[in-house]
Formats: sequence, structure tokens, C-alpha cells
Amino acid sequence: MFLRKVTPLILILVAGVSTGFTQSNPTTAAQSNAIQQPAIPVEEIIRRFSEKEKQFKTARASYTYRQDVKVQELDGNDRVAGEFNQVSDIIFDSTGKRTEKIVFAPRVTLQKIGMTSEDLQDLREIQPFVLTADDIQKYNLKYGGKDKIDEIECYVFDVGPKKLEKGQRYFEGRIWVDDQDFQIVKTYGKAVPDVRTGGGTENLFPKFETYREQVDGLYWFPTYTRAVDTLRFSSGPVRMREIIKYDNYKKFLADVKLTYGTVVDENGKTTGTAVDEPKKAKALDPSTSKDPKKKP
Repeated sequence: MFLRKVTPLILILVAGVSTGFTQSNPTTAAQSNAIQQPAIPVEEIIRRFSEKEKQFKTARASYTYRQDVKVQELDGNDRVAGEFNQVSDIIFDSTGKRTEKIVFAPRVTLQKIGMTSEDLQDLREIQPFVLTADDIQKYNLKYGGKDKIDEIECYVFDVGPKKLEKGQRYFEGRIWVDDQDFQIVKTYGKAVPDVRTGGGTENLFPKFETYREQVDGLYWFPTYTRAVDTLRFSSGPVRMREIIKYDNYKKFLADVKLTYGTVVDENGKTTGTAVDEPKKAKALDPSTSKDPKKKP
């Protein structure tokens, strides 16, 4: 996000939200200096979850969903002083092309900060962070032990880019990986790098936390991102908050329909195994002090 120096203009109609990270995480996984090594070699854990993340990335690209983005400026008492809010449906058009349809976009009242192309990219790629087998060579991973999010046992990894390439965005922070499904269920960190130029331009990113839920009993999809941070511009700090909600995930199929895992062709013939109920974790909201849950 950049600091506004003039009266704000209307933001472009694709919401972008940004992030930033400090090394102290309020929900650290391994508090002791001695970290017990897992029964499965760390390299094998990384291989398994990165392959699952690749499958997840491909699967999510075939789902429709609703995305609700709020970016708020806060005053000294953490009350809302300005807001950007946009609700979009991520859908497919008649040709099968993925597109974004804005369904709600009230007047922007942000006064001090504005959105940048990096913010838009972070919304698409960093907040719903995916660490696939194709991208994992860009990052250093350090095993941080085991942690339990609700009843879910997780492997914890600290993640950071090996190097920063010009024009590229990266994640820096911590991930929690389900030790059964080998998929990321929680992310805490920031988008990097922050941008400061010799001309005085500053583009800073707050720390964020993203939670996932299990959809259709297969994949852990992002459902909730929250950031509350102070962006420390050279001209002074700006307190802000962002909330992103992703919901109403539905699989898009052009020629068949999906009913809780049962695939039916155009003649009504079942071609897959029926599932009585979808396996979907309880809705996540850090304000309720509850983490993701998975049914046994």
C-alpha cells in the first residue's frame, strides 16, 4: 500500500490487499530450543505437501467462489476512519474463461493509503499462499516442530525466499501443514519485498494470517484472511486493518454436475462414488478464537 499525498481518487475496481511480517508470531509452534525431529524425514514431508499444494492450486482454479475484501484505516482508538470494500464473484463466463464479477463496491472513503499493483498481486497470490512443487525451489524452509491447531496435528515450517527477483512477489513467514492430508491449513506472514525508492515512493505491506477449510472432503481452500498492523511510512505511521473472506466454493463443470463427490454424466448415469455429506470444516474466524476443525 502506498501513502496518499493528495485527495484520494476512486480505486481501480479489482481489490488488492497487502501484508507485512515480523519475526515474532503470537501463535508460535515450537517454543523449546530443542525441536524433536518427525518420524517422517523432513525432506519427505516437504515433497508430499508441495505435491498436494500443486493439486490444490489446480483444483481451486476450477472452483467458483465469492470474495469479500475490506481495507480500513483506523484512528488512534482503532475505530474505522476510512474504508474500501468490494465483493466479487469469481466465476466462469459462457466460454469457460475465469473472470471476476464485482457485485458490491460502495464509495471509497480511504484518505491516507491507496492500492497498488503489488497489492492486487498479493491478493491473488500471497494471501492465499500456495507452495507447490514447481515453486518450492524459490524458498528456504526450516522445520519448526509440531503444533496442534484445534484437533489437527501439524508440521510447522518457517518459509522465506532464497533471493528477491525484481518485479516478483514472495511470501515470508510460517506455514502449518496437516500431518495427515499434507496440505497447508494456516499461514502467518507477509508479502515481500516492501518497496522504497529514492524518489520517496513507499509501498508497505502489513502482516496477515490466513486460514483454510476443507472443501468437498479433498482440498483445504483459503476462507479467511485478517491483518491488523501499523504501516510505518517515513512521514508517519498509519494504522490499518484488512479482512478477506472467501466462501460459497462450488466446482465448475461444463458438461457434468457434481453432487457431494458423485459425478453424473449428461445421461444421468453415475460415474463416481457417492458421498453422503461434504467434509467441510467449521467456519473460521480468529475473532472467535477458534482454529480450523476437521471431522474424523
